[in-house]
Amino acid sequence: MCGFLAVDSKEFDLKTFDEALAKCYDRGPDMTRVFDELDVTFGFNRLAIMDLTDSGMQPFETLDCTLVCNGEIYNYPELKKNLETDYEFTSSSDCEVLIPLYRKYGIDTMVKMLDGEFAFVLYDHLSKKIYAARDIIGIRPMFFGFTKKEGKIAFASTGKNLLDLCDEIHPFLPGHYYDGEKFVAYHEPDLTPKMSTDDFKTATSKIHDLLVQSVDQRLASDAPVGYLLSGGLDSSLVCSIAARLQPDTKIRTFAIGMDQNPIDLKYAREVADYLGTDHTEFIMTREDVLGVLREVIYTLETWDITTIRASIGMYILCKKIHETTDLKVILTGECSDELFGYKYTDFAPSPEEFQKEAAKRLRELYMYDVLRADRCISANSLEGRVPFADREFVDYVMSIDPDLKMNHYHKGKYLLRKAFEEGDWLPHDILMREKAAFSDAVGHSMVDDLKEYAESKYSDEDLAKAGEKYPYRTPFTKESLLYRDIFEEFYPGKADWIKDYWMPNRSWKSLEGVMDPSARVLSNYGASGE
Repeated sequence: MCGFLAVDSKEFDLKTFDEALAKCYDRGPDMTRVFDELDVTFGFNRLAIMDLTDSGMQPFETLDCTLVCNGEIYNYPELKKNLETDYEFTSSSDCEVLIPLYRKYGIDTMVKMLDGEFAFVLYDHLSKKIYAARDIIGIRPMFFGFTKKEGKIAFASTGKNLLDLCDEIHPFLPGHYYDGEKFVAYHEPDLTPKMSTDDFKTATSKIHDLLVQSVDQRLASDAPVGYLLSGGLDSSLVCSIAARLQPDTKIRTFAIGMDQNPIDLKYAREVADYLGTDHTEFIMTREDVLGVLREVIYTLETWDITTIRASIGMYILCKKIHETTDLKVILTGECSDELFGYKYTDFAPSPEEFQKEAAKRLRELYMYDVLRADRCISANSLEGRVPFADREFVDYVMSIDPDLKMNHYHKGKYLLRKAFEEGDWLPHDILMREKAAFSDAVGHSMVDDLKEYAESKYSDEDLAKAGEKYPYRTPFTKESLLYRDIFEEFYPGKADWIKDYWMPNRSWKSLEGVMDPSARVLSNYGASGE
């Protein structure tokens, strides 16, 4: 995980630029470098993952290109073979491959060849054009803005990097590139060119193979790797696959829970014992939760209720990992729900509606679960990798007949469960365990504590007047008003970075009256929280 700032002008002195770059220092504390020899200024904070030597440091500079990239290009060995006769590589960094790839194919073809999680900015010295691109899901963050005096474009890993440089700031949309003049959509994960006709058995077989392949790709690292383990299906599968792919290595897993009824800790321990991992548990208290709230909202750059709730445990866990281990890479289980369904998608009225909802969630992932995972992990100087967001895996699962993904089986994510039913990947009770909402799974008391705290801070009159204060996406509970007030302190007038609150689809029958994003309020939550 790294952080960068790139400005297509010399409008700012180096002190101002350095102060802006320093706002994402935690993303890359190993080394910092600034390049300002041309009409552009590039800055890079490095977390060394691939090629730990100085030669892997960015910006990469050649006679005709300068590049900064936050990401991992998983197919770089194959790309590199195709380019070695045209370009002399100076490092073993996977990101360096972007320069010769751009030279040979241009930006449009280049981005379509990449298999990875990335956000990059490239300056062509000859055309004097600046280019930028972001991966299809938005695993790696990027914002853009226009400088205050000259109106020149600037790019950064986080919105906070641009606050003192630009008035107008926006998220750089996933699956897009900037060609020096305009933004172009090159791939959107919900646009499946051709739907698959695979039957249930064929689909589960391909899901199995593609997920194993995806985890395998994400194990490549010159720095130590660890795993977040909640005891739920998704993170448990990632850990199980990783453990099997490395039979001579005892993988390191980590879990967190509240000091009162931490639902997931017992399941995480069961998985860890089954897989024989080096497992560590951490406990957090009400004081920990409330004490870190402002810091979490500043880090996340969001006011969304469910994102903030689910981030608190993850943020504290990653902070503990950073403070107590030498790990630099973390694998997680995000992006599975969007593909295979949430608890609320059990209420989808038709396969068509299920598919539409999955497509919507994938398009918006960069604002919610992916944002949570990136900020919580990177703010603690770690790099997150997300096997379920693999490009080939996402495209295939989205192409499967959505009727096969609907809950006809009285068990959510049935396709994914069946894909790993044979082979003793997990204990049967874990493989078939009902999903618990992440923010609840660390312990129901955490959300209750947050609501109670908000209740003590605001009156009913405060909430009634929230629409006058915040006409855009008006807070509708005291908890959401608390989060919005804190967000606006740090990012005044930037609420439109987030499109809306993450909520179940309330246009579906049985969900019309839902006023809280937690699955705990759904009629089908059942034994999920036990």
